[in-house]
Amino acid sequence: MNEASDRTTDTIRLLLVDDEWLVRAGLKTMLSGEPDIEIVGEAADGAAVVDLVTATAPDVILMDIRMPGMNGLEATESVRALPDPPHVVILTTFDADDLVMRALRAGASGFLLKDTPPPRLVAALHSVAAGDPILSPSVTRQLITQVTDPERDDRGARACAALETLTPSEQRVAEAVAQGLSNADIARELFVTVATVKSHISHILDKLQMNNRVQIALLVHDAMPDK
Repeated sequence: MNEASDRTTDTIRLLLVDDEWLVRAGLKTMLSGEPDIEIVGEAADGAAVVDLVTATAPDVILMDIRMPGMNGLEATESVRALPDPPHVVILTTFDADDLVMRALRAGASGFLLKDTPPPRLVAALHSVAAGDPILSPSVTRQLITQVTDPERDDRGARACAALETLTPSEQRVAEAVAQGLSNADIARELFVTVATVKSHISHILDKLQMNNRVQIALLVHDAMPDK
């Protein structure tokens, strides 16, 4: 799934995945009163997620990153390989977790800390269900700075090569996405219409086989760390 094929249902079908029963119970209590959020299933291990997605067709998965057995990263990769996969939001205790970064690269739509206040959690679920990632590029830059990665140089070279497959206009749009600009801001910055910006982003996602703007931002930061 990419930005051009996001679900548009009024009720958000939510799947909870966390190995801690108390966390799942807390999330259910927190969200059960929301009229437009339906919890369609829960799992304590990433290994059960693919079957649950097939059985329940969720729009969004709240996925713990650290679980015994199959962790949230592996489960995210499995889910994103499905046809028309749901959005995945990573739940974590630490905002600079290397697994979080890897999950974002695998196609997760963002992450939330486990102590996120209820209003912020609900708003985040609505944003993700609408196709808007909940991790800003500015936060991405902070995380990249904190994470030590021995493959960073190789990743930078691969990112540069990927960006070179884009047209000059697409490259400018990708750089603007990495700066955290909205579609309207990008349109004003580049003197084009919002429709043109959306078209460029759709082409970028297709060319680079990506799922969302977070991955575009990460790629640009890999290629041009100062962006």
